[in-house]
Amino acid sequence: MTRPEASGAGAAEAEAHARLLGHFAEAGYASVAPPVLQPVEPFLELSGEDIRRRIFVTTDGAGTELCLRPEFTIPVCRHHQAMRPSESADYSYLGPVFRLAAGEPDEFTQAGIESIGRTDTPAADAEVLGMALDGLERLGRTDVSVRLGDMGLIHALLDALAVPPVAKRRTLRAIAAGRALNEVANAAHVEDPHAGLLAAIQGQDPRGVRAFVEDVLSIAGISRVGGRSAGEIAERFLAKASAQAHGGAGLNAENRALVERYCAITGDPDSACEAVRALAREAGLRHDGLDAALALFEERTGFMAARGLAVERFVFSGGFARNLDYYTGFIFEVTDGRPGTPTLVGGGRYDGLLQHLGSPVPLPAVGCAFWLSRCGGN
Repeated sequence: MTRPEASGAGAAEAEAHARLLGHFAEAGYASVAPPVLQPVEPFLELSGEDIRRRIFVTTDGAGTELCLRPEFTIPVCRHHQAMRPSESADYSYLGPVFRLAAGEPDEFTQAGIESIGRTDTPAADAEVLGMALDGLERLGRTDVSVRLGDMGLIHALLDALAVPPVAKRRTLRAIAAGRALNEVANAAHVEDPHAGLLAAIQGQDPRGVRAFVEDVLSIAGISRVGGRSAGEIAERFLAKASAQAHGGAGLNAENRALVERYCAITGDPDSACEAVRALAREAGLRHDGLDAALALFEERTGFMAARGLAVERFVFSGGFARNLDYYTGFIFEVTDGRPGTPTLVGGGRYDGLLQHLGSPVPLPAVGCAFWLSRCGGN
């Protein structure tokens, strides 16, 4: 027998979901429901093998690895590829996702939006952030704090400093994880006993290298080596091959100091942008990519202000980065403002994802996701 209070809670949850979906529909975001079972490969390729420990993986009759969807962005993009390739479209979703997380349920309800194909980048970024804040307001959450970051700006700064690709990737990973940059420092080059193999796989398709490693281990009857899966071993070989190709170079002391100063920049978007410009001037950096990233930053802030968003209350942090490989530009998170509290809504720009999934043309994209159990909507 259903208890009255449980029924009331369920009705309140359904009403909150309906308000949020109505908010998305009013803005022109069409509702989609991608399958719960998804191919595991895109998640591993874009998020790294470490995500395997946090997702639920199974195998179909043909031996293909599948997983319960751990998030909606990749499934929605796969849906777009199947239904409207090379076109633009706006999508919304609401449904369960499945992911292992300490202290939280393994299954929880997530809602969100994805805007695919729009070329007015700064306006689209501002719209998604505005939609996130309006959506939270419809869920009764106005007591929020907004933190902004910019993966495009970090990439442009590292390019302006001519940081080698391997060191650049390691730097981004260290920043995203909140680790010190000591591990990215230059180190003496030691001859690798696998130098010949590493030279052979330089520049090869990661999927092909992974398949090769899996075949070799399968022939030998080995499933894991030293606790690492075949995919993790392949990633290690690819990283070492890339490091060999660039002489194992890392961050020199001067560049490391500049990156650390960038990461320490914090404040409202206008003052933060000026601080980055001042850092670039002081370092003598003249780089078209960095200039373009700063111009985009300023234009985005202008569109946010034009939407009536309280830009002066937002906090940009140079040290805020995503560790998912597909984020390429603007990123944000909304919390209740208390230190250490979880994200209510998070999102950002991922312009390379659709091409990675097979789009014949570049398709820019930006979106965000609501953790409804944290927002009071579940």
